[in-house]
Amino acid sequence: MAIVVNLDVMMAKRKISLSELAKKVGITNANLSILKNNKAKAVRFSTLGAICRELQCQPGDLLEYRDE
Repeated sequence: MAIVVNLDVMMAKRKISLSELAKKVGITNANLSILKNNKAKAVRFSTLGAICRELQCQPGDLLEYRDE
C-alpha cells in the first residue's frame, strides 16, 4: 500500500512557494519539504487541515492511494 502526497502539484496550481506555504501553515520549511517529497511517515490532521485551508482544497486533492 502506498499513499502518495501530491502537495507539489497543488502548490504549482496555486502558484505558492514552499517557504510561503510553510509560513502560512506554521511549520518549518524542512518539515513541509519532507511532506512534499513523499518522505513523511505521518501527517497530523491539524497540519493537513491548515494546508487545505491555505491551498483551498480538500485532503483528497493532496493524498492519493496507489496499489503497488
